[in-house]
Amino acid sequence: MTSSLILYAIFLLAVSAGRLIEMAIGRRHQRILITHGARNISDPVFPWIVILHVGILLGSFLEAWLLKRPFVPVLALPMIVFFMLANALRWWVIATMAEHWNVRVMDSLDLGVVSHGPFRFIRHPNYLALFVELLAIPLIHTAYLTAILGTLAHLWILRSRIATEESVLLANHDYLATMGAKPRFVPRLRWTRPKA
Repeated sequence: MTSSLILYAIFLLAVSAGRLIEMAIGRRHQRILITHGARNISDPVFPWIVILHVGILLGSFLEAWLLKRPFVPVLALPMIVFFMLANALRWWVIATMAEHWNVRVMDSLDLGVVSHGPFRFIRHPNYLALFVELLAIPLIHTAYLTAILGTLAHLWILRSRIATEESVLLANHDYLATMGAKPRFVPRLRWTRPKA
């Protein structure tokens, strides 16, 4: 096993540990939200989200190891930057949402609409961050099959998850008024011509 693959395995284990920490944070927030009257929403796609994350982490390592994928710095370095930026965005979302943040779909809108932080620009910054992160992870060690298959699975899962989440969010008048006109993932760039 090459030194780059050993370092990659350590990186993937660290990402896995981070996911477990996020699950613990989500469970704690879920308990807090329930005590404040929030309710769980049926989310049949959640087990697939867990499978996707485990599959990408495990698949990335197995592909890099068994298929002897090389570590290509010209690809790995930008992917590491994308991973770090996506991670920073995700933790910004977690800090911004505070107790509202959860790995499950919950109706906590009676406790207020979160519209600051990254939510000033888009409705779903967490999903954007996760998408970039899960695409970058396999490509750090050239596991392009995992990247392609993981991205296709992620698109299917995101479509279903966002439909479930938005059925709750957009039914709320306050959320619709505050966030309804904002794009889902890509901020609108506003450019105004300087006055002469």
